[in-house]
Amino acid sequence: MIRGLIFDLDGTLVDSLPGIATALNHSLRELDLPTHSQEAVVKFIGDGIYSLVERALGPHLAHRRQEVVAGFQKHYATHWKTGTSPYPGILELLEDLHQRKIPLAVLSNKPHAYTVEIVATLFPPHLFSPVQGHHEAFPKKPDPTTALQIVSDWGLTPQEVAYVGDSTVDLATAQAGNLIPLIFSWGYGTPQDFPLLHTIADFKKSLQDC
Repeated sequence: MIRGLIFDLDGTLVDSLPGIATALNHSLRELDLPTHSQEAVVKFIGDGIYSLVERALGPHLAHRRQEVVAGFQKHYATHWKTGTSPYPGILELLEDLHQRKIPLAVLSNKPHAYTVEIVATLFPPHLFSPVQGHHEAFPKKPDPTTALQIVSDWGLTPQEVAYVGDSTVDLATAQAGNLIPLIFSWGYGTPQDFPLLHTIADFKKSLQDC
């Protein structure tokens, strides 16, 4: 039985691709570097800012990473607000889960400050505890250390908690921590060889089945 839910952020709860792509391309353009379409940028997402920029630059421009990261951070502080929104039905789903007294958390590879700001801006304050983005003190997903700490703080076992995501990184996180993987089909880097949840109704049914 699922008694707790840890959610990824980008591609799971929110569509953040427009804001990420805009900020990345602003930074690249300022440095006279090649830009990318949203269809290309979606393939760069999932492992944090440094990996995003490394993938955008490719091996021949890897030495420009720090410059692009600095520009991205400057522009993202502005552009995420007009390029990030919850997926349809997510707010209603979360409120329903909260009413059922299921503990909810957010665990993302997005830098912690942005993770906290986005969640605080787009979601009611009572829904998630904790909200954790990437911080140097914590290993990034798919390392399950932080997810397992959340499970422990809730007084639950990994077998009672689902990690809800959209990507191969999220699936690997759940598997590494012996959590229940629930993977949405609408996100970024979605695994091709795993049963996916295509609708909110699919998700609710999976909670009943587990």
